[in-house]
Amino acid sequence: MSSWLDTVNWNADGLVPAIAQDAKTGRILMMAWMNRESLQLSADRGEAVYWSRSRNQLWHKGETSGHIQKLHEIRLDCDEDVVVLQVEQLGGIACHTGRESCFYRVLKDGEWQTVEPVLKDPADIYR
Repeated sequence: MSSWLDTVNWNADGLVPAIAQDAKTGRILMMAWMNRESLQLSADRGEAVYWSRSRNQLWHKGETSGHIQKLHEIRLDCDEDVVVLQVEQLGGIACHTGRESCFYRVLKDGEWQTVEPVLKDPADIYR
């Protein structure tokens, strides 16, 4: 495998947090995990591939929903233990709830309040 992957400080499970950020607006869309293979595949394909901890397998973002993330750039933080993927989110929906971003709740008056609409019913996305 590529030596650039050796620079990443993988956690004890061989994973690194990956933040997907809209390349045009800078909006944080989601956070997921990547292993060496998924990071390498993302770089090779030009599309985001993550590691699903719940399914214990590679997860090509959009393989089911069609909401693929076209990769523009991969950045590594100063501690080498987090990556940021600058992406173009096809279909405008990154979250499995049918929203643009997974970060759609805001803490207000001691409670989490939903401040962003569902753009598409998840039942219509994941058939």
